[in-house]
Amino acid sequence: MKHNVMDYTALTIAVIGAVNWGLIGFFGFNLVSWLFGSGTWMSRIIYALVGLCGLYLLSFFSRIQQS
Repeated sequence: MKHNVMDYTALTIAVIGAVNWGLIGFFGFNLVSWLFGSGTWMSRIIYALVGLCGLYLLSFFSRIQQS
């Protein structure tokens, strides 16, 4: 299976999002809001990027089955 820069970038951003959700779940601490403010345009961009990367990573399932 060939990996490209987009795959690694999407995976890194998705992992950052997963860590943030883990912090929220375990400790009630939202790292994105702490760093960029709650409801700011920067926070919304971060959340949108994490969501888009998660959707992009759905393509991994089809690529895994092809190899």
